[in-house]
Amino acid sequence: MHIVLVEPEIPNNTGNISRTCAVTGSSLHLVRPLGFSTDDKHLKRAGLDYWQYLDLHYYDSFEEVRQTYPQGQFWFATTKAKKHYTSVRFGPDDFLVFGKETAGLPKPLLEANAGHCLRIPMGKDIRSLNLANSVAIILYEALRQQGFPNLI
Repeated sequence: MHIVLVEPEIPNNTGNISRTCAVTGSSLHLVRPLGFSTDDKHLKRAGLDYWQYLDLHYYDSFEEVRQTYPQGQFWFATTKAKKHYTSVRFGPDDFLVFGKETAGLPKPLLEANAGHCLRIPMGKDIRSLNLANSVAIILYEALRQQGFPNLI
């Protein structure tokens, strides 16, 4: 599996997501600009000693990710989607795309990929879940559907 973070802003979230990717064998793709330095102590501390196990990639735009993986199946997490994340069948090489904490994914990106937008159900008057929690929820559903390959 592949996790794509588009312009993440909070180092602790990215650190926690890094750890989740490391323990699941998922690749992490970070799209700049980042709201922190990759040398940030909070980022490193949140990832603990898992950095050596992380398959990490950097890009200057989301389009660069698409160009690198032209055959990739991309799913976009947004509170604006109608389709629940549990209603699709994930493949082992799918890309789960998440936006920055304060604004989510850009509207043009969501509009261009409307058929691949997914949401996590939540209370009516609640704005959103924490980014690291959202990644974990959808990633583990995708892995569950595949029988948790290579995990014990």
